[in-house]
Amino acid sequence: MDQFDLLVVGSGPAGRRGAIQAAKLGKKVLVVEQGKRVGGVSVHTGTIPSKTLRETALNLSGWRERGFYGRAYRVKQEISAEDLRRRLLITLDHEVEVLEHQFARNRVQHIRGKASFVDPQTMQIVKDDGEVVTVSAASILLAVGTKPFRPDYMPFDNKTVLDSDELLEIEELPRSMVVIGAGVIGIEYATIFSALDTQVTLLDPKSTMLDFIDKEIVEDFIYQLRDRNMKLLLGQKAEKVERLPNGKVELTLDNGRHITTDMVLFAAGRMGATDTLNLEAAGLEADSRGRLSVNPETFATKVPHIFAAGDVVGFPSLASTSMEQGRIAARVAVGAIAKEPPKYFPYGIYAVPEISTCGLSEEEVKERHIPYECGIARFRETSRGHIMGLDTGLLKMIFSLKTRRLLGVHIVGEGATELVHIGQAVLNLKGTVEYFVENTFNYPTLAEAYKIAGLDAWNRMGDIKSEL
Repeated sequence: MDQFDLLVVGSGPAGRRGAIQAAKLGKKVLVVEQGKRVGGVSVHTGTIPSKTLRETALNLSGWRERGFYGRAYRVKQEISAEDLRRRLLITLDHEVEVLEHQFARNRVQHIRGKASFVDPQTMQIVKDDGEVVTVSAASILLAVGTKPFRPDYMPFDNKTVLDSDELLEIEELPRSMVVIGAGVIGIEYATIFSALDTQVTLLDPKSTMLDFIDKEIVEDFIYQLRDRNMKLLLGQKAEKVERLPNGKVELTLDNGRHITTDMVLFAAGRMGATDTLNLEAAGLEADSRGRLSVNPETFATKVPHIFAAGDVVGFPSLASTSMEQGRIAARVAVGAIAKEPPKYFPYGIYAVPEISTCGLSEEEVKERHIPYECGIARFRETSRGHIMGLDTGLLKMIFSLKTRRLLGVHIVGEGATELVHIGQAVLNLKGTVEYFVENTFNYPTLAEAYKIAGLDAWNRMGDIKSEL
């Protein structure tokens, strides 16, 4: 039986970052991945594919140039599913190559197969060829990620009724699509296909969407979606989904409405991929969604030497935060010091348009009874926005009236997931409104919106120096 310092199950963001961190500390590490190639859900069906699909769709459709050349403008007149897949495969090959090189140079061993617990410190690995390998480790990190939630009442057929993993394998682009689930994944794919001129209907039983995002940003986002003729059926539920003889799909809603469409994407949640781990043998159990409960500071489960990180532990389920969780878990697992990460991290939603946020929302500031003021800039107020032909885009900052410190930054529009990092840095370094007023930003850039929003807030708050 092989003995390791750390056994990592899963090679997604949490698994690979944890494995490499432990290896850099001189530990003997083994990574087990059940997929055909390393990378996990993030590389093969989640983060990287969806963002590559988004970029390809925006480039080929000419979406970013339509402000100048009109809504009929397209870089490629006939866009096929193969056009989207070609760039995707190139990107995935590169990601896998980089990851395999990282494992090789850090001397991280990895094996393909399905792992399951024999006892709390031993796992059995069934390889693709049927060979069974048994390994033990001083510590174990579970970074198995998630898989799409697939309820029995949905007639999945991998062609007209699909989950978010299957969507990447479609053979042709649909003329119409219903997306069930107005969460992050559903919204991202709904807006990507809308940018490809597919007629999209977004359906969700809840009457609101993205409740963890600042309400003003969500309202602006919804306005943009409706402005381009996306249908948002919030507070409505599909009671019946039926494939028709003509190849289409009919949905019957709880209010009696019938919708006929070419394709249905079911994106209402994901499940932790823990069902094959035989958790009982390790003294662990998952919740109803397959997720594991951990200490939020160390990522240790109730079994002290077994850790879990990434999407399998639940919110925020971001590749970026999963990497940091994996790194912290690995350091704790091998007995190294692990510093607590900064309080605020950026949350990115790669929809069309992008949304990104860091810090407190206006609703959270109100709940805490903090006296505050907001500063807002619209991208059309910047020269760079004019150059890019942007009619939309909003940057919002929230400041404390008492300390003048930045409390939150919220952006919707082109480049939001890049721009947010300026606000993140100021937020975690406890900067004030004066930083944005007194500093120089490159001109012309979208980052200049920080200056505009800072001045907007400063004008409302008054110059503190003149009051002293």
